[in-house]
Amino acid sequence: MLAPKVTVVEDDEELRAVLVRGLGEEGFAPKGVATGGELLASLAAGAPDVLVVDVGLPDADGRDLCQAIRAQGVSTPILFLSARDTLNDRITGLNAGGDDYLTKPFAFGELVARLHALLRRSAVDRVVEAGVLRLDPAAHAAVVAGRSIALTPTEFRLLAYLAANAGAAVRRRDLVNSGWPYGARVRDNTLDAYVARLRRKLQAASAAPRITTVHGVGYRLE
Repeated sequence: MLAPKVTVVEDDEELRAVLVRGLGEEGFAPKGVATGGELLASLAAGAPDVLVVDVGLPDADGRDLCQAIRAQGVSTPILFLSARDTLNDRITGLNAGGDDYLTKPFAFGELVARLHALLRRSAVDRVVEAGVLRLDPAAHAAVVAGRSIALTPTEFRLLAYLAANAGAAVRRRDLVNSGWPYGARVRDNTLDAYVARLRRKLQAASAAPRITTVHGVGYRLE
């Protein structure tokens, strides 16, 4: 699977370096910038998969920066970092267009877990295309070469995650987390049963992509 791109917007040079190094070790493709202006300039080359934004930046309030990003049509998930931990601070951050809020000091493991959760949600919240397959979550529509395929919500989440990572091997654990995002305990054979049903539905549509098994890892849409 391609490493998810994450940009850390943090003016504290030491903390920024620690986060970038740690996220790289956790399998992300991280980049660090010190100001909101640097972030906005970097978006011209394309948005990352997820953003970590400090609220107290030297050139802008992180919440104002978030609103500027959303005004540009960028829907990348944004996780705020802040030493401010009142309920009002969290509410204003989320109302500004943020997706999550983590107060300092924080455990690095929790940051990583929250970023993975944001990535899972974003993978099934956007229109995804893989060859002739098109998935539109807003309409809960799955279409292969113009032909609709009826999917349950769990099937849709699983297929959307596979399609978002088409061509890459997706780990079983990541598929379970995407298909059952609320912490449900799922047996291995439950995932296999859902994948088998998805295979049958895709096989019934001409020219549909195939789900192949990657032994010892998980599955791949190709």
